[in-house]
Amino acid sequence: MSTPAVSCVIRKIKAVGGIILTASHNPGGPNGDFGIKYNIASGGPAPEAITNKIFEVSKSLQEYHICPELKVDLATIGKQTFEVDTFKPFTVEIVDSVDAYAEMLRGIFDFAALKELLSGANHINVRLDAMHGVVGPYVKKIICEELGSPANSAINCVPKEDFGGHHPDPNLTYAADLVNTMKGGEYDFGAAFDGDGDRNMVLGKHGFFVNPSDSVAVIAANFTSIPYFQKTGIKGLARSMPTSGALDNVAKALKMQLYETPTGWKFFGNLMDAGKLSLCGEESFGTGSDHIREKDGLWAVLAWLSILATRKQSVEDIMKDHWQKFGRNFFTRYDYEEVDSDSANKMITDLETAMFDPSFVGKKLSSGDKTYEVAVSDNFSYTDPVDGSVSKNQGLRIIFSDGSRIIFRLSGTGSAGATIRLYIDSYEKDPQKIYQDPQVMLAPLVDIALKVSQLRERTGRTGPTVIT
Repeated sequence: MSTPAVSCVIRKIKAVGGIILTASHNPGGPNGDFGIKYNIASGGPAPEAITNKIFEVSKSLQEYHICPELKVDLATIGKQTFEVDTFKPFTVEIVDSVDAYAEMLRGIFDFAALKELLSGANHINVRLDAMHGVVGPYVKKIICEELGSPANSAINCVPKEDFGGHHPDPNLTYAADLVNTMKGGEYDFGAAFDGDGDRNMVLGKHGFFVNPSDSVAVIAANFTSIPYFQKTGIKGLARSMPTSGALDNVAKALKMQLYETPTGWKFFGNLMDAGKLSLCGEESFGTGSDHIREKDGLWAVLAWLSILATRKQSVEDIMKDHWQKFGRNFFTRYDYEEVDSDSANKMITDLETAMFDPSFVGKKLSSGDKTYEVAVSDNFSYTDPVDGSVSKNQGLRIIFSDGSRIIFRLSGTGSAGATIRLYIDSYEKDPQKIYQDPQVMLAPLVDIALKVSQLRERTGRTGPTVIT
């Protein structure tokens, strides 16, 4: 099952929750990463109050029971009951997760309009890469069988334990085959998905890259293209703190409530369950809405295709119109993977000490002919507006007087060592500058970030592993 399908099925059958065994985009097994995740009855990741309680209860467990081996018929949909001593009766239900998920999407999007877009007289050509992750069967069923796109428009759709020897992370580095294919100009729209199907990357013709921070902003600005939002309206918008301010610009223009949360979908789930949030996204290629309680890669792709069907423009033209109307947040993320953990921790600790020196706010930092004045220097803290819980130390932020931001976060979710993530975000509304290359526009801020943190000197890294 894809992660979005798990959330969908938990909600559909009104389960008390679900246990997900997942490697996400990392290889499973003893030599890779393997995670166990608990989703609550809403279908979303368990909030900290629940995981803390589980941890407390685990300390006092006295025994556990192992169910004997059962001969379950996995090929037959429906319930099967077994007589097991400790569990009477013991029922196993086999579900078709692709069917349940497809049924949900039919209630969200205009499938007739999407079918016309993908297989009508003036259809567009799409290229969707499942990267040998679990979302392959969903893509085949919905995009090819149901919406009529040719079979060769969906590739790498057979899930493989080792993801075909590749790293199913939908970004410009690891989805390079798709990027190169898109550059040829044969396809109008391209997308890649990660191993568990909750994240996505969107590309236009000739390899035009849609930054994930921009992707959620465009969906928000064009929400009326999606029947689900026509019915429910938009209750609120949200983004994770490191995600660019592109969504903020849309929220301001459309007079919508915007929430800035720590990284992690559980924070969005709390807002959704309270009826405060409809649409949200993270810069790490995750986009979703309150139709379930997980980010949803295929949903995001159908949202984009719905916008293409409504506006009858190319991805690039839609993106450029958006920047003209709302301005552009130039954004980049540098990932330094598998850095020695001790070096990474010491760098972050020393950086925080320097940032918290009273003289740091007001300081002018320069690179070339560009000078920025520090307005805010903190470690991001979030108070949940629903339950009042506080999440501290969510990322070091240097915010400048013009609104530009430098953010550092340490992540331990990789296979080895630590990952240092550097995020740069800068807003520009000058029509003469909004089409520039983000790496050129952000070069002075990147330079300042590397100097302030001494990242190269402290880690021995001359450059990042991945640039987004």
